[in-house]
Amino acid sequence: MPRHPDPDLEQRILDAASRLWARGGEKALTMRAVAKAAGTTTPTVYERYHDRDDILRSLRLQTRRELFAALSSTRTLRESVQQYLEFALSHRHSYEVLFDGTGRPPSIHEPWPSFNLMRGRVANRVGGTPRQHTRLMLALWSLMHGTALLIIRGDFGETLRIQTVHACLDTFEAIVDAAARPKGLPHSGPKWPSSLILGEGKQSRVEDSNGRKSKTKSTTRKVAR
Repeated sequence: MPRHPDPDLEQRILDAASRLWARGGEKALTMRAVAKAAGTTTPTVYERYHDRDDILRSLRLQTRRELFAALSSTRTLRESVQQYLEFALSHRHSYEVLFDGTGRPPSIHEPWPSFNLMRGRVANRVGGTPRQHTRLMLALWSLMHGTALLIIRGDFGETLRIQTVHACLDTFEAIVDAAARPKGLPHSGPKWPSSLILGEGKQSRVEDSNGRKSKTKSTTRKVAR
């Protein structure tokens, strides 16, 4: 009898890849290891994904869609922060993969829908356009991400976890309130350069220390099998 395609296979592959990456990083994520963890064969994995980078890209995009869907159900900034943290703590493996290398290609040139959603809400609260608040959103994002990883990697118990989440929520609100005041927030260091654009897909760009713009294609890496 003909074999029927497994509708859950691609999701099992992505789930397996996220677990392997979270446990051992790049060295642990080989196509053979993914196949074994997903309960399939290496050729079958190659039929669906070209290489390891293809798996990681699919996982990033899927996680971004899921995170955006979770945040879209909220109405206020505080609710969106709380939902962000809940998502990260409930999807710890895929969340950790999502932010590995996020500031360089190809991730930098992929859609960042949750970043844009929250940046837009910050602009609505503070005033001005979303792009004017990219630096502020970067600080808020660092706060949320740092909180999530501290709880995940620190293996926080329930009481400490609750206190840490609420400390993040209160600090987030305090920062946004301060930014909305006439004097705004203090700004140390150089002015935000016009060449540094985040969260706008293919239009996003960064510069290295020599002022060279990032390329839209990632450097080819040897794929472990």
